[in-house]
Amino acid sequence: MTAAAPVMLFDGHCNLCNHAVDFVLSRETTPELRFASLQSAAGKALLAERGVALPEGDPDTVLLVDGPTVWSHSDAALRVARRLRFPWNVIGWFGWVPRFVRDGVYRFVARNRYRWFGRSETCRIATPAEKARFLSAAGG
Repeated sequence: MTAAAPVMLFDGHCNLCNHAVDFVLSRETTPELRFASLQSAAGKALLAERGVALPEGDPDTVLLVDGPTVWSHSDAALRVARRLRFPWNVIGWFGWVPRFVRDGVYRFVARNRYRWFGRSETCRIATPAEKARFLSAAGG
């Protein structure tokens, strides 16, 4: 299931995460990112290939798989932001902020995301126009 293009793995039950995917899809400079939910067989297989196991329970981070590297928390978010059109790509410049500060804010939002934005019982389904951008269990 090796992905040629970078893949953003997200919590498919999190409304904030699903809106973030919509946001990225509509603002990427070039449509190269692929997507998969962390709960999907495709997402789990991609991580297993890289020796990454998620803890049990609800995922607490978006992950960016780029080649052999798996970025998490604020590092993943900033790397995704750099792929967006101006002015959104400016967010990627916040890499100069110490990671413990960035990740502290990230984890605070992650802990409260279901309370603030809600939770869906089903994972996000790609529209027909988006289908090629989402990994399938069959290796898409």
